[in-house]
Amino acid sequence: MTGIVVLAAASDPRPDDNNVVAGWVGFAVLIALIIAVVFILRSFTKQLKKVDKAEQAGVYGDKPADADSEPPTTTERDR
Repeated sequence: MTGIVVLAAASDPRPDDNNVVAGWVGFAVLIALIIAVVFILRSFTKQLKKVDKAEQAGVYGDKPADADSEPPTTTERDR
């Protein structure tokens, strides 16, 4: 039984800490994820701006906001 453990330990050498690296593929994946998050955040910001403009125009059943008046507060909007 001990012979099997010795053979298994000898046939499966542990890599050195300097031999294990992410490399260029890991770096490229990280950069691609960062770029994707930036594009998603930009798109999300644009969509929120569209929602604000639509709300001010009265698309959601509220009264359209006048150019001179202030936007309604949450308590006025909930009435």
